[in-house]
Parts: sequence; structure tokens; C-alpha cells
Amino acid sequence: MSHMETLLHKLESKEAVIGVVGLGYVGLPLAVEKAKAGYKVIGFDVQESRVQQVNDGVNYIGDVLSEDLQEMVNSGHLIATTDYAKIKEVDAVAICVPTPLDMYQQPDTSYVESSANEIAKYAHEGMLVVLESTTYPGTTEEIVRPPFEKNGFVVGESIFIAYSPERVDPGNKEFKTKNTPKVVGGITANCTKVAASMYRNVLEGDVHEVSSPAIAEMEKIFENTFRHINIALANEMAILCERMGIDVWEVIDAAKSKPYGFMAFYPGPGLGGHCIPIDPFYLTWKAREYNYHTRLIELAGEINNAMPEIVVDRSMRILNESGKALRGSKVAVLGVAYKKDIDDVRESPSLPIISMLKKAGADLTICDPFVTSFKLDGNIEEVVTLNETVLEEADLVLILTDHSNFDYEMIGQNSNAIFDTRNAMKNFTKPEKYIKL
Repeated sequence: MSHMETLLHKLESKEAVIGVVGLGYVGLPLAVEKAKAGYKVIGFDVQESRVQQVNDGVNYIGDVLSEDLQEMVNSGHLIATTDYAKIKEVDAVAICVPTPLDMYQQPDTSYVESSANEIAKYAHEGMLVVLESTTYPGTTEEIVRPPFEKNGFVVGESIFIAYSPERVDPGNKEFKTKNTPKVVGGITANCTKVAASMYRNVLEGDVHEVSSPAIAEMEKIFENTFRHINIALANEMAILCERMGIDVWEVIDAAKSKPYGFMAFYPGPGLGGHCIPIDPFYLTWKAREYNYHTRLIELAGEINNAMPEIVVDRSMRILNESGKALRGSKVAVLGVAYKKDIDDVRESPSLPIISMLKKAGADLTICDPFVTSFKLDGNIEEVVTLNETVLEEADLVLILTDHSNFDYEMIGQNSNAIFDTRNAMKNFTKPEKYIKL
């Protein structure tokens, strides 16, 4: 039997041991799903505390069911370690490490590079390596492939390398890791076949095979750039509609009635999370190598990045209409997480808004049912529980995240003035002074 046939048999019979490198919001759900599918899974992470939590069955990711994690750990299907030497024991490994932008808006691929080097150090013949981290086209070929070839492996024969972008939408009730379609692109046809087999044996969603890792890397960035640009268009429409005295939310609802050629995107206080505000700039950076300037992406970034300042400016104007200055006014900020029903504050537009409000001298009370505290400008900011007193005492209630478990009826009945950046109050009683973005 060839290495490929042996590995395919192991994957299909569930005899394969699968490794997941990086146990964050992508890696942990993937590790749990692979364990639930019947594989023995070894999770790798550089954070000792995270490894300890997994081995104790303590969940720290919103999209993972705590009972699923506990069951997989207790049954021995899932263990975690900081020791890369255990790569020797795995037949297939998925790399799910961060790929942030540095202070110059350039991709930091150091986590991918160190993971590939560590795996290559302990790799054996007949192993599958799949990169899942979002990155620029060329990463799999330029960064993941070389350390394996340097160690004598032949890609497509003795080692199989592919790219399959993570698709995670935190807080999405309908689409989770298990039922979201997967794109797979291997360096060779054999690499694609083996990687696709692994995902087909784990996930319920369709597996879409493409001809190369670069296609899969580019399609992932295209997905997020599509959202990035269309959200910028919605934000620009909101700015113009406000000046024209038109309700942008009603405009979008009307446009949604068209059954073709339109997809609804909504304005908001800015972009957040680790994907939409960041991923398009991998492409902007890579495009320079080809003497191309991605004007549309950069313009969309300017529009989206300006939204927090627009929110603060309009908050000032709303208070001004009541004869109040922002300095000294009590402002209740509802929502710190970057999107509804999650606890993630990374790149949240609420953070620059809160920072600007504090610098302007506003007296803030911050509420978020999913967040207990967060770091901002070097300080720990406390989050309190929303109640009627908080609302009654506020000169302005600023809705930045439309969490489902906010009591919007209570908010509407007890607030003096509301600035709603998410159209969260659309189905509830509103105070006399109610302003939408």
C-alpha cells in the first residue's frame, strides 16, 4: 500500500490520530468535532493554562458545548499538550494559529512558521498537514512546505500538505464548525484527496475541492473582503441618509424585498473581530509584490474605521440638542463585544468609542451581559449589570452591540435618550428622544 492509501484507510476507519495546533476559537471547536467523529485527537497549544483547561474539561470558547468537551476528554478521545514531540503520534494535523497584522499593517506569519517548523521536526512519512489560519495567497507553498522538504519529505507522496480555510462565525446559531461547507486545496491532487477525506469523515457540510492552496487562500480573503466592502457601502449610505433625513434601515429592508441581485448588509458603529477588519489587508500587503494597489479595499477600510468617530460626534450632537455637553454627561454604553451574543472584544468598535468618550470627559457606565471586564488604554475597565437605575440616570443610552438578552422593552421605557447604532430597538417601545444611526 502507498502512503496515501494507508492514510486514507486510517482516516476512513477512524484509526487515524489527529492533531490540532492552536486551541483558540477555531482550533478547539475543530478538535472537539474530530473527537466526536470518533478520532483520537491531540490538541497542541503554547499556552500552558489553555492546555490545562482542556485537560480538565473546562470550556472557554462560546461555540463549544461544555458537555461535548467534557465527554470527549473523559472518554479519552481528546487530550491537550504543549509538547510538540507528540506530533510523532499523529497521522494528520491542522494548524489553527493566529495570523495577526503588525503595527505596520503587515501579516505576522511567525506563528504559522514556528508551527510548521515544529511539526516538520517530528513528522513521519504518510502524514497530512493542513493549514487553516487565514493568510495571504502563497503562505502554504512559501512557509509551510519548505521545512518538510528540507527534512527529506516528498510532497504528495510521503507527506501531504493542503490549505483549508477556517470558516467560523461566532455566535451563529445555525452554522457551526460541523455543518459549514469546507474548501480544500492541496499542493498536489493526492494532497487534496487526503485532506478532503479527513473533513468528509468529520463534518456534515459539503467539501469543495479546488486546484491549489493559493485558490483556497484567495477565496477566504475574497469572502471577508466582500463583507468588508459591502459593510463600508452600508455605512456610507447611513452617513448620507442621516444628512438627508432618510431612515437607512427602512431603505435596506425595502431593498431586501428584491429576490435577486441584492444581499443585505447593515451599517454599524465600526468593524470588529479577528477577520473582517484584518483579513483584507493581507491581500493589500501581498498585492504590492505585484505592483498593484487595492484601492477599493483601502477605501472601505477608511470608511469603516471612521465609524467610531462618527458615533461619538453624533452622541455629542444629540446631547447638545438637550443643552448638555459630552463632558460631564452620564452615558450608558450597552455592548462591548464586537457582535451580538458573544464575549469577544477583539478589534471591537466599542473600544475606540469608549476611549474617545472617556477622553472627552463623559461619565460612563458600561454594560455587557457577556463581558465582565476588559482592557483599554492600559487600564482594566469594569462592566456592570444593566438595570433601570443605570438607564434613568443616563443622559444618553448608547447601544453599540445588539445582544439578544438585553431587555429592550425595559431600555425603551426607562431611558431619557437613546442613540441606537444597531437598530436593536426596532420592535420595542422607544423613548421620545430616540435616534438611529
